[in-house]
Amino acid sequence: MRTMEKLRDKKAFLFDLDGTLVDSMWMWKAIDIEYLGRFGMECPEDLQKTVEGMSFTETAVYFKERFGLDRSVEAIKADWENMSLEKYKKEVPLKEGARQFLDWARSRGVRMGIATSNGRAMVDAVLDSLSISGYFDQVTTACEVAAGKPAPDIYLKVASDLGVGPKDCAVFEDVPAGIQAGKAAGMFVVAVDDPASAHMEGEKRRLADCHIHSFSDLVRQEQELERRGVHS
Repeated sequence: MRTMEKLRDKKAFLFDLDGTLVDSMWMWKAIDIEYLGRFGMECPEDLQKTVEGMSFTETAVYFKERFGLDRSVEAIKADWENMSLEKYKKEVPLKEGARQFLDWARSRGVRMGIATSNGRAMVDAVLDSLSISGYFDQVTTACEVAAGKPAPDIYLKVASDLGVGPKDCAVFEDVPAGIQAGKAAGMFVVAVDDPASAHMEGEKRRLADCHIHSFSDLVRQEQELERRGVHS
């Protein structure tokens, strides 16, 4: 059974944001390099993988402790917010096929939510910039739950707020920690390709229930099902 046939039975779609719905992971590596450079440090090769899935606050705590930064956690978060907001407003696009897929889901009455590790100001900026806020019934950041991904907390909260049980939810994620969070929540998980995590594709395929190159894959699958007269 193809991915789209499995998704047709779900009552809610829960999306990670960066690297899944929007093409923004390139920006965060550049910000890490620039930010550590301000303190005379190079960006370690393992940094992106290490902070994968952490909430915005957890990441700031990690930076402060690992690199010995003489700044408060709130100041570090404010620095990152200032460095990223304009990029989110002007340079970050939707992933391929995402709007068409969101339109299809909305036309079928599927409940939709965002479960992101990012900070609220950046989330609001990119959703407003891309005019996609209206698709989502719930937007939650990992700072609102006890633990970031790979813990299931954020996905369980979004599902609860939507009034949908875990087994009726599908999660869309671009990195292993997020995929693990969705699986730990008892949900069906679709791995989404992203250039920043291309080197982890094997791991993503192993952890997830299904894998797509882009949301256009799902749009094409749905069009094929409709041509064949397959009804959910």
